[in-house]
Amino acid sequence: MKKSATLHFSSKFINRNFRLKVSGMDAFGNKINKLVGVAGMLALIGVEMFNKLLDRATRCLEDVCVCKLRRGLKISFYSK
Repeated sequence: MKKSATLHFSSKFINRNFRLKVSGMDAFGNKINKLVGVAGMLALIGVEMFNKLLDRATRCLEDVCVCKLRRGLKISFYSK
């Protein structure tokens, strides 16, 4: 039986502290450049990767934390 993954932070905490912007190419080859919510981010990259990037963004002391994935997505966490 596989253990289901959960977020380290609540969506309330994420939405209160960050603006999430994604740019690049999605899985279907379409260009994207938009603000997304927690559900949109989970659909794009999954729970495990989102947890890694959230941990990195909360440790970042700058106004924006930019994370680039190998598959061509650039995810920006803008601090509020």
